Amino acid sequence: MNSYFNGQKVRSSVVFTVAAVSTDPTVVTFKVRTPAGVTTTSILGGSGSPVTKDSTGHYHADISTTSVGEWLVRWEGTGTCEAVEEDSFLISTRFG
Repeated sequence: MNSYFNGQKVRSSVVFTVAAVSTDPTVVTFKVRTPAGVTTTSILGGSGSPVTKDSTGHYHADISTTSVGEWLVRWEGTGTCEAVEEDSFLISTRFG
């Protein structure tokens, strides 16, 4: 599990593929769960969405970390590319 310091931006990336070919899903959904259990859901193209399309099938989102603990990330593709990818990272601090 990757570890970062509190207040640091963390980039999450995903590549959606069909038969090993990068493919854009019809809908790209990005979810982040904080250590407090609060989940934020964003959809590519939605108002204020942190999701950015880099190229066909390739996406990223920058996460502003605000609390110490384990953060969970989930990418979902639906429609033309049905896929799910999950990841997690740890936020820590040396200061109280």
